[in-house]
Amino acid sequence: MKESVSGCPVEDAIRLLGGRWRIVLIYHLLEGKRRFSELRRAMPGISQRMLTLDLRALEKAGLVQRTIYPEIPPRVEYDLTAEGKRLRELVDLLGEVGTRLANVPQCAPVRKDAA
Repeated sequence: MKESVSGCPVEDAIRLLGGRWRIVLIYHLLEGKRRFSELRRAMPGISQRMLTLDLRALEKAGLVQRTIYPEIPPRVEYDLTAEGKRLRELVDLLGEVGTRLANVPQCAPVRKDAA
């Protein structure tokens, strides 16, 4: 992970968990072990490449563990580590905020005659 510019731990967390898909990935893995194809189906908007990159980044950070089973074809499962499971409260809180914000009406358009 890149070095923090500000020295702020929030910056480090955002760098690791930021982006469109990483928290969503953690959300799905909180339900239990998932195979790559299951994650793809659960998140239809993510590309295979982005899913791979995000899983690798979370694995490198120690939040996700990958288990390869010696079968033909090989079976790979992803699961959260104990550290990854500690993010449940954060994910739950983000879900609550998302639900609240989804119910907030959009800003009214600016009237042309107002000035």
